[in-house]
Amino acid sequence: MARPIITLTTDFGSADSLVGSMKGVILSIQPDAEIVDITHKVMPYDLLDGALAIGTAYKFFPPRTVHVVVVDPGVGTERRPVLATAGQHYFVAPDNGVLSMVYQSEESLTVRHITSEHYFLQPVSNTFHGRDIFSPVAAWLSKNGQSSAFGEEITDFVRFALPKPKPAGNGVKGVILRADNFGNLLTNLREEDLPQVLAGSNFKMRVGTAEISRLAQTFGNGGPNEPILILGSSGFFEVAVNRGSAAKTTGAARGAEVTVEFA
Repeated sequence: MARPIITLTTDFGSADSLVGSMKGVILSIQPDAEIVDITHKVMPYDLLDGALAIGTAYKFFPPRTVHVVVVDPGVGTERRPVLATAGQHYFVAPDNGVLSMVYQSEESLTVRHITSEHYFLQPVSNTFHGRDIFSPVAAWLSKNGQSSAFGEEITDFVRFALPKPKPAGNGVKGVILRADNFGNLLTNLREEDLPQVLAGSNFKMRVGTAEISRLAQTFGNGGPNEPILILGSSGFFEVAVNRGSAAKTTGAARGAEVTVEFA
């Protein structure tokens, strides 16, 4: 029988013992668990960045994987802990919108308010629910698979919409969602937003100080210091520079406007 998989996505970084403590709690309850770190470098307190991190990764895991997502600026306040069953995956997270991209992607969705406190690590800290609530709930869930045991279903869970592209003249206007570790700029534009680009139509994209008119198949097709447009592995179009930083080259960052015009 396959080992149960539990993933961790947080903004905790790696300098402290926070992630290690969560893993210790999980393994104490479910010693057979295979724990996978998706990332612990979500921008601190950044719910959109957290939503993108889990939203672009979870589908590559086997069915019945339990995903723990802790980007939780409201820890200890009235915000609820939730357990979402979305498609063939489980998600344990604060009810603050960090699962919004998951909610948007899955038609089959049930969200429960976690209220069964006998599953929690006691006493529950006011400041570390990742260790005391989300980790033990994920571990017990991986053992019994009974999501209904953790609380009642709710429909007023928190979610937000990702920024949507808008028509602009003879083109479209978008926004930069994030810059990755290499300085590649992830836009909110998908294949369906720019079919003309993929069909070979002439275009001009403006982002920061740069004007881009070339779609490349991959990073290595770009010239030195040349910003190019690629369709990235996450399904979003990205601005990239071969062996360089598009963020530095264009001067653009998260929230910067992106415009695409067609000839």
